[in-house]
Amino acid sequence: MKALPIFGLVCAVCHIQAAGAVESECHGRTASGRVERSVPLPVRGENFSAYSTLAASAGRTYVHSTVGRVVGQAYAALAASRPATHYVYGETGLKNGGPFNPHKTHQNGTSVDFFVPVLDAEGKSALLPSTPLNRYGYDIEFDAQARYGDYRIDFPAMAEHLYQLRLAALAQKTDLALVIFDPRYLPQLLATPRGPYLRRHLRFMQDTPWVRHDEHYHVDFAIACAL
Repeated sequence: MKALPIFGLVCAVCHIQAAGAVESECHGRTASGRVERSVPLPVRGENFSAYSTLAASAGRTYVHSTVGRVVGQAYAALAASRPATHYVYGETGLKNGGPFNPHKTHQNGTSVDFFVPVLDAEGKSALLPSTPLNRYGYDIEFDAQARYGDYRIDFPAMAEHLYQLRLAALAQKTDLALVIFDPRYLPQLLATPRGPYLRRHLRFMQDTPWVRHDEHYHVDFAIACAL
C-alpha cells in the first residue's frame, strides 16, 4: 500500500474534531439510553473507512463527540505506526440514540463496532466483503484458525488499534470501559507485541456474548453519562 498523503489524513481527522466542536451529552446506559448533539464518523479517511457507505448515509454511525475525537486520533496515530494497514469501523448508533436493532446496546453514543483488520492470501492488508447479502460483513464467520476463505485476522494490527484507542482516550480524559471479542481468539491477540499492555489495561468480556464477535470487536468507552 502506498504512503499516506498527510493532507488527506489530517483533513479526515479534522472532520471528526470539527464535528465534535459542540459537545455531546449522553444519558443512561449503553443498553438503555440516548444521546444529544451526537456526531457522525467520517465515511472514509486515508487509512480507514466505514463498513458500508449506504448504512452510514442511513444514519447508523453516530457517536458521542468525545468518542469521535478518540476514534479519529487513533486512526491518525495508526497512519504512522502501521501505514500499510487499512481499518474498517462498523455500526455505532443513531443520531439521538435509543433502540438500535439488531443490537442490544449502542444506545447512548458510547459504543463502536470495529471490523477485524485482515490479511489476504499474499499477506497484504485487505477489506472483508461487505454486501447486503452478508449484512455488510456482520454475517462473516471466521474458523478456529481465525480464517475466512483467503482472509485471516491480522492480530498485531488489531492489537495496535486497541493500544492507540486507549492512548487517544486517555488524551481525551476518558478510557475504554469494555472490549467484546470472541474469547477463543484472545490468546492470539494477547500474544502480539502489544498483548502485555492490553492484558494490563483493557477489560475484555470473559463470558460468551449473545452473538459471536469474531468478525468485529465491540468497544464501549468510559464516558460519564447523565442518568
